[in-house]
Amino acid sequence: MSSPLPCLIMAEVAQAHDGSLGTAHAYIDAAAQAGADAIKFQTHYADAESSSFETWRVRFSRQDDTRYDYWRRMEFTESQWRELRAHAVSKGLRFLSSPFSKRAMEVLQRVGVDGWKVASGEVNNPQLFKPMLDSGLPVYVSTGMSSWQEIDGVVERLERHRVPYVLLQCTSVYPCPPEKVGINVLPEFRRRYGCAVGLSDHSGTIYPSLAAVTLGAELLEVHVTFSRECFGPDVQSSLTTAELRQLVEGVRFLETMAGNPVNKDCVCQELMGMRRLFTKSIVAEADLPAGTVLNEWHLGLRKPGTGLPAELLDQLIGRRLVRAVACGQFLTEDDFAAPMVRELQGHS
Repeated sequence: MSSPLPCLIMAEVAQAHDGSLGTAHAYIDAAAQAGADAIKFQTHYADAESSSFETWRVRFSRQDDTRYDYWRRMEFTESQWRELRAHAVSKGLRFLSSPFSKRAMEVLQRVGVDGWKVASGEVNNPQLFKPMLDSGLPVYVSTGMSSWQEIDGVVERLERHRVPYVLLQCTSVYPCPPEKVGINVLPEFRRRYGCAVGLSDHSGTIYPSLAAVTLGAELLEVHVTFSRECFGPDVQSSLTTAELRQLVEGVRFLETMAGNPVNKDCVCQELMGMRRLFTKSIVAEADLPAGTVLNEWHLGLRKPGTGLPAELLDQLIGRRLVRAVACGQFLTEDDFAAPMVRELQGHS
């Protein structure tokens, strides 16, 4: 893990609200309760982005005759977007929504967002990308359908405008199987562009995101749903809100681990009491009179490790007792004429 800052965890609602403003507000509450840092929606206006030629990615809706009809049912008014933003801010969440048309872009500019998320299909859309760059706000770019040549061009524009940005590895498969997640791309992004990196995941599990954090990801974006029994095209690619909470806890756990490197010698000293409790001492396995020359049958090992440590067992073979020792008695330095030679670290 190389990032010194906490990873930004973004809950992507997308169309999980199914056109219900009340449900959209409920997702804001759920994301905040789960510990997410940001909430993200998608802003659609059917007559500004779609046409009669658009086909279904997955024909899932019985109430919408066409994809165009579905986008229309997903629309919120500008005042409703303002309400959603205000709610998110009141919950301490960053508010974002991906625009999918010039009209959507203009609405979100007036409403106000805390950054721009560029959807995988919009990276070459000048009506969206240019005003994003001109805004000076952070830009988060999904690369789910992009080639290296296309990404090179995107990065060149981002660098020329000197806006903060994060490149997100993403594979536009829903749900995304493990062999297509492409976790290897994150260090390649960092090596190739020297930029912040992240993962936009569609696997429907927490595992890729946790792996991304160990590689230093600065941002995670995951789709969310209240339940996998909910309606919608992205349900199987989403985390439940309970899993989102688990992801947040896991990420913060990993960050705490990475931020606190362990010194084994220091830990050994700190746990000396525990060490004595769990290790063993050398004991007599029989009543041994003074003058006994010890062999391996005379000696055993028992807890706790408050006497002569088990590591010195071989050094006692052939030593002569100067006094009698009872069966089960812990041996000490005083049982021998000369002191033990301590060769092992941690014993004095």
